[in-house]
Amino acid sequence: MAGMITRLRVPVRVQDVLLAGFVTLFHVRGTDFVVPDDGMAALSEPFQLGWVLLVAGGLVLLVRRRWPVAVFVAVVVISAAYYVLGYPDGPGWVGLFVATYTLTARGEGESSLRLVAVGLGGLTVVWLATADLVPLTGAGWVFFRIGAAVMAAALGESVRARRELAARVVERALERAERAEQTREVEARGRVDAERLRIAREVHDTVAHAIAIINVHAGVGAHVLDKRPERARESLAAIEQTSAQALHELRATLQMLRADTEADQRVPVPGLDQLDQLVRLARDAGLTVTVEVTGRGGGREREVAGMVDRAAYGLVQEAITNAIRHAGPATVTITLTYEPDALDIEIVDDGAGSPGGILPDRATGGRGILGMRERCHLLGGDFAAGPRPGGGFRVHARLPVAPDPAVH
Repeated sequence: MAGMITRLRVPVRVQDVLLAGFVTLFHVRGTDFVVPDDGMAALSEPFQLGWVLLVAGGLVLLVRRRWPVAVFVAVVVISAAYYVLGYPDGPGWVGLFVATYTLTARGEGESSLRLVAVGLGGLTVVWLATADLVPLTGAGWVFFRIGAAVMAAALGESVRARRELAARVVERALERAERAEQTREVEARGRVDAERLRIAREVHDTVAHAIAIINVHAGVGAHVLDKRPERARESLAAIEQTSAQALHELRATLQMLRADTEADQRVPVPGLDQLDQLVRLARDAGLTVTVEVTGRGGGREREVAGMVDRAAYGLVQEAITNAIRHAGPATVTITLTYEPDALDIEIVDDGAGSPGGILPDRATGGRGILGMRERCHLLGGDFAAGPRPGGGFRVHARLPVAPDPAVH
């Protein structure tokens, strides 16, 4: 069901185009029905400027996700110019509500609210100065615009606060999981080391005992070989039995040792097998996440070394965390490609990245990108991250893996 909803979801770019088109049409057609009062300027005077302002106030919303600050300032300036020039009071303020909501929802919090307060305060002065307040209807429309703009700002701030709270919850959960993983690894390593010491003592006891017996019987056989061949034969038989028993015990002990070397695999260390859980947390935080896996062999994924598996999980984890922090309610696509000698990882989102310069640039700010790059280079892999030309952000890594055991 979730996959069907994801496929049916309209792309973000298409949503912006539809919204900007609807608002522009609403500006133009709604104002066209307004009957100009005495003293109102015609929309066509001068040089069709009234129509230009109405259309510009709607079309500027096309880039509201990428530059919310610039779009909000532009809409405020357009609205102020429209009313100062005395054009008919129609629904030309709808774009202002959308720009206000976008700025507070995708902004940084207090700085965005301060900018909204300054912009709306200036517009309120213009509205009160240019409106005919003597009829109650004129004053009512002014206060309606003020109240609607404040509600749009409050709604955007609520969405932003909820998104940040979800991101902090996911980050804390991932930190707790990482600490638990480190604790489990230390405990498991201690148990493995203790077991290996015990097995080493058993190997020493088995081999030392067998060699001592074999040495005695070999000496006896060599001493009585000419005089008592029957006795020499008994010594050789004892050597054969002792060596066979020692080999059997040594083989069993070494089998236990090989099993203990796989103890790390029995400890639940986060890897790509837990990717579904990470995706579920990201979806709870507001992202739309899809996972694509290619390069499967024989109906199953190629086995990769434990370090590569954990590094790949860490890369996806950090990329999703960055998307939650910086991209907003974006769509994230995770692509895993299993190649004969490498694991190719690509995480792409269509979010705004750092809208209007409010948020730090994901390509240079913080330790997340640096940590991912160091993790890849430690394993001898390649790493790249940066904004996409069409908007959004891309993280790409290529990690070398051990050759397929079937080749050997």
